[in-house]
Amino acid sequence: MTTPTAGTGTLTRDALAVLQPGFAGTTAPDWVRRRLSEGLASVALFGRNVATAEQVAALTAQLRAERDDLLVAIDEESGDVTRLEVRTGSSFPGSHALGAVDDTALTHAVARELGRRLAECGVNLNWAPSADVNANPDNPVIGVRSFGGDTDLVARHTAAWVEGLQSTGVAACTKHFPGHGDTSVDSHHAVPHIDLDATTLHERELQPFRAAIAAGTRAVMSAHIRVPVLDPDRPATLSRRILTDLLRGELGYQGLIVTDGMEMRAVSGTYGLEHGAVLAIAAGADAICVGGGLCNEGTVRGLTDALVAAVRSGELSEERLADAAARVRALADWTAGMRCSQGPGGDREPGIGLTAARRAVTVTRSRPAAPVTGPVYVATLHPAANIAVGDETPWGVGAELERLLPGTTTGSFTGPDAGARALEAAAGRRVVAVVRDEHRHVWMRTALDTLLAAGPDTVVVEMGVPQSAPRGALHVATHGAARVCGIAAAEAVVAG
Repeated sequence: MTTPTAGTGTLTRDALAVLQPGFAGTTAPDWVRRRLSEGLASVALFGRNVATAEQVAALTAQLRAERDDLLVAIDEESGDVTRLEVRTGSSFPGSHALGAVDDTALTHAVARELGRRLAECGVNLNWAPSADVNANPDNPVIGVRSFGGDTDLVARHTAAWVEGLQSTGVAACTKHFPGHGDTSVDSHHAVPHIDLDATTLHERELQPFRAAIAAGTRAVMSAHIRVPVLDPDRPATLSRRILTDLLRGELGYQGLIVTDGMEMRAVSGTYGLEHGAVLAIAAGADAICVGGGLCNEGTVRGLTDALVAAVRSGELSEERLADAAARVRALADWTAGMRCSQGPGGDREPGIGLTAARRAVTVTRSRPAAPVTGPVYVATLHPAANIAVGDETPWGVGAELERLLPGTTTGSFTGPDAGARALEAAAGRRVVAVVRDEHRHVWMRTALDTLLAAGPDTVVVEMGVPQSAPRGALHVATHGAARVCGIAAAEAVVAG
């Protein structure tokens, strides 16, 4: 470590520059505006900050009145993970649906239209796409957020998504390095382990990130996962071997490295939020994502003081902190330059999301059955949502089938007696059973068994990863639960 020489003011500005905090409310709090004048270079928006697109544009304009080169980040994967449309569901299908279609031009077009909408709202950094190869069907946190389980498919669609988004001047942040697809633990709760050999890691997990880097991704997000073949001691976010030696050195990546949410228990529960931030910057990360849980001025002050103290004590080199801050400012410069150079951006494609969702639908007919022409009972078998997706975003096909088939009614069920309760509520009406990752939930499979035994003409709509064999008189797989996927599924049910 070198002896620190910078004054407290410079260190504080650099420490503030590497933070990407969230905040409460739909207008800019006074403390955020004050910190922007002191050196804060980024903020993060979550669903709690969003009411309408117009309100988000006003919020970002308010923030940029304090600092014009501000990075405004958001976790907008589209599909199941949406912040801009958290209350209605996304207008765009997610990655798994795009992978199911396997048309890279379509993926590029969807990401480009999403980028246009983000840019119009004043957002210039998107923590997406997910480049994880969904190698473990029981993965509780990735699933439909991945383009699929085939490495080459994930790589080519990751590249297309990055290029489409960044063509609008919004920086992509490809995640979750070095690959979160082969886990059975959610890093929001604990540290997942990926026990792969080096060959599998390089040939499967790393290939989509190589493709993203070749496509010019401006940011990469680290994962809070332990990969013993790379580093037996620390998770990727805190590992110099993974962030500096592998990502920077071997893969040649020179853009911004952003951590996954540092408040997640995989880091905060083991290392502590403040010490974890110091370790992440020392390992090679450039920006600390914090605020998926409620973030306030005290959190920002604590993180800033911890980084400054670590430089003063020699635990963190002054040069490493300065380098991280410089990379944040460089990305801000890129987005500002793109904003100034952007023209009309080509023809808008407002309907591209629904077009893509319709193309992603797969219909399987297992037995002859009467077409769905009249009112039905929609029984949604509702699993607990993971934190990344959240449970505040509506999903399903009920609302659309109520519109297409007047008189249709709906109900939501979960738990071991879900099937029996759904049958009772249906009261003899034909059932459309809506599931999400049937293969991951024993109770859900049991509920479907009950419904299908009582009604062989039951229609099944799978809105997660269609890992289980299709069953039901009609089986509709949407490859995701975005609002447009629900519309496309309802149309397929009625079309038969």
